[in-house]
Amino acid sequence: MKKRKSMNRRALALFTIFSLLFFILTYRFLVIQITGQVEGKELRAYAKERYAKDAILEASRGSILDRNGEPLAHDTITYKLVAVLDPSVSPKNTDSPKHVVDPEKTAEILSQYIDMDKSDIYSILTKDAFQVEFGKAGRNLSYERKNKIESLKLPGITFVRESKRSYPNGVLASHLIGFASMDYSDPNHHRLVGQIGIEASLNDYLEGKNGKIEYESDRWGYILPTSGAEVNEPENGDTVYLTIDRKIQTFLEEAMNEVNQEYEPTEIMGIVADAKTGAILAMSQRPTFDPNTREGIEENWQNLIVETAFEPGSTFKFVPLAAAIEEGIFNPNEKYQSGVFNVEGSQPIKDHNDVGWGEITYAEGFQRSSNVAMANLVKKMGTDTFRNYIDRFKFGMPTGIGLPNEAAGVIQYQWPRDQYATSYGQGTSVTALQMIQAMTAITNKGKMMKPYLIEKIVDDDGNVVKNSGMQELGSPVSSETAKQTLKMLESTVNGEHGTGKPFKIDGYTVAGKTGTAQIYESGKGLLTGWNNYLFSFIGVAPADDPELIVYVLVKQPNLDKEKYESGSVPVSKIFNSVMKNSLQYLNIKPDESIEKPVIHNIPDYTNKNVDKAIKELTNLHVKPVVIGNGKKVTATVPQANTKLIENEKILILTDKEMVMPDMTGWSKSDVMKFMKATGVHLNIEGNGFVVSQSIAPKTIVTKESTGDIKLQPPLKQLEQKNKKRDDDSSE
Repeated sequence: MKKRKSMNRRALALFTIFSLLFFILTYRFLVIQITGQVEGKELRAYAKERYAKDAILEASRGSILDRNGEPLAHDTITYKLVAVLDPSVSPKNTDSPKHVVDPEKTAEILSQYIDMDKSDIYSILTKDAFQVEFGKAGRNLSYERKNKIESLKLPGITFVRESKRSYPNGVLASHLIGFASMDYSDPNHHRLVGQIGIEASLNDYLEGKNGKIEYESDRWGYILPTSGAEVNEPENGDTVYLTIDRKIQTFLEEAMNEVNQEYEPTEIMGIVADAKTGAILAMSQRPTFDPNTREGIEENWQNLIVETAFEPGSTFKFVPLAAAIEEGIFNPNEKYQSGVFNVEGSQPIKDHNDVGWGEITYAEGFQRSSNVAMANLVKKMGTDTFRNYIDRFKFGMPTGIGLPNEAAGVIQYQWPRDQYATSYGQGTSVTALQMIQAMTAITNKGKMMKPYLIEKIVDDDGNVVKNSGMQELGSPVSSETAKQTLKMLESTVNGEHGTGKPFKIDGYTVAGKTGTAQIYESGKGLLTGWNNYLFSFIGVAPADDPELIVYVLVKQPNLDKEKYESGSVPVSKIFNSVMKNSLQYLNIKPDESIEKPVIHNIPDYTNKNVDKAIKELTNLHVKPVVIGNGKKVTATVPQANTKLIENEKILILTDKEMVMPDMTGWSKSDVMKFMKATGVHLNIEGNGFVVSQSIAPKTIVTKESTGDIKLQPPLKQLEQKNKKRDDDSSE
């Protein structure tokens, strides 16, 4: 009985304790349920803080395309190398650690794959940090290099995917396009920001707006299926279509490369514009840079064409000529005394040969580029009237082309000598864009067009958010005056006494004006010497109904004084090549009956026999290059119905694996075609034509393949061949 009583007491005690605990737990549960708080903290907020996640959905930066949709700048994917150092991320006693276990071995291996010394890598890998990065050496890694490093299975080594701005054409129009680079100022969000050129001026259009995703996760970070994730989609940047034509831009770049290599001038500027609309079809300069690597940018950040003003020299003479014709005081058959024009209280104005050519007509004076003829015309119309025409042609004010830091130039018109000197392009400074703008009034029947670069801007849905920048700026002269001015400009190229004879082009009649401007340097004054001039030519063609304006300037080229080589020689090598190739590419009919080297409507060879395609394309005088081992054509680059210049390459893709061709002698534009056709990424070094390639010919390639291509100008190749020949002969 005593034992039973004792057991009952213990049972009662246990019952009481458990009942009390149950009551306390129930009470606590009800309190939490009713108040939703624990120790004064909201449970809902605590759960959201612990399990609610958000992530940035990055917007893509808009592409920059040429007028035909060819890419000039676009986003690509690269990878950033990251090393995890904290041992806590690795499970205990595991055979697959998630952190760097052996820093010395890891550093030794990584030094073979990134541009960093082993000791520097080791120093990073031994820091007291959760994870580390490797600076510039660990960024912008290609997919292929990432895969190679991943295949080594180094513990703790991982990668972060990033966007990078890519410029597939290298130096092509680099100062115009500019570049965008990653801004790391916000540690939580890195973004591409335009630094110069179109990338900077249209950054608000190109950048886009990032999105965001908010969701609830489990303890491991995975989205709960019932969380109802909230997604704000990113708004990708707009696509910018420029007026630039990549083919014409390539003509300009290659011609400038050759002159730059041969004459080593301090600067070159070149512009190609549509004579009827003012659209800029090509624009480049030397020195230049590669926007992918920034190599060369330290030589010149400035867009010379936009940001600098200069004395144009005699190319400016079409302005006072047009003014004199409009005012009715220009008689081409009237005679004047060349040689000297006296200015009261100042030094006399002289012709470029100092003594002139005796008494000649104004027509001959313009052909000979007589300064005295221009001064006489200004005197006849009156300096105030001439000043009014300078304003009507809008010199002295920016064109408003939309690029940063556009110069306005300075009209020096205070003293009588300055007023007369302006008529032949001295004393007063202008910009290359102002000269193009003024010339459109002559080529467009008196109607002056604003030079512009934007064809259109399109959002991610295909809606046009900004239309063409084409704009008429009024009529500084009449249609008849423009016509007569063109005839006089034509006579400088084709006339008996014309200074522009080097600028004749077979099959087309060119009108234009040469220029030789003195160069002023602070502290030195006006430079002297055979080479110390800014040589230029502004020309249009065909002369009877101009389609193109080409303006080329070459500063201080290394001319051969012993052979009396004139400054027109390097200028004409650029102008003639660019003008003729561009006219043919645009299928502008020659003035004379000559064979047109433009092929129209390249047939569609898709699913056709490769051998048949090769035969037919060869008969069309283009050069087919087969990229593959198949028998059936899957695509051609350029595609069907594309205009091709005679002997231009057309790439043929087949229904089997792609094969690397022998690129020796290929131009940069040909290499770009290959990259576009295959997706293979090639790092291009130099300018000119291919002299070496890292991927051997006939090697099978895929879209993930990468390689290196080295280019050299023809003259450089010749120098090396001659040097090798000399070295061999001396042995």
